[in-house]
Amino acid sequence: MKKTDRGEKNIAICQRGFTLIEIMVVIVILGILAGLIVPRLMDEPDKAKVVKARMQIESLITAVKKYKLDSGAYPTTEQGLAALVEKPSVGKVSAHYPARGYIAKIPKDPWGNDYIYISPGEHDEVEIISYGADSEEGGDGIHADIRSWELE
Repeated sequence: MKKTDRGEKNIAICQRGFTLIEIMVVIVILGILAGLIVPRLMDEPDKAKVVKARMQIESLITAVKKYKLDSGAYPTTEQGLAALVEKPSVGKVSAHYPARGYIAKIPKDPWGNDYIYISPGEHDEVEIISYGADSEEGGDGIHADIRSWELE
């Protein structure tokens, strides 16, 4: 080692690379971790859509209840959810109908479909339904129907 002007020593740096085995072990470990984590993350957007549909249905039920408080009756199936946005031209309508309606617009379910509104329903006074990801009645998991009377 040689001394510099300031009395410091230059230190030789040893360089050592990774062996092929070490690199392969790291790749295998990363592959195993990805195999365990990625499937869990892939389900999250679908679960979020189900939660969003439940929240929208709860919000629509609240607006329908406000409509009933003003008019004395729920919107009919014929009037539908549109009765929450603009004053219906048919059926029982309150003289106190808000100028801007009860909601700004009728949302689509997270899969881009219209909610189904039934009044009176078989299970409750009003029923709001989303058919889930498959847009068909029935199904399991993310394809299961989301029904207002089953919300907790």
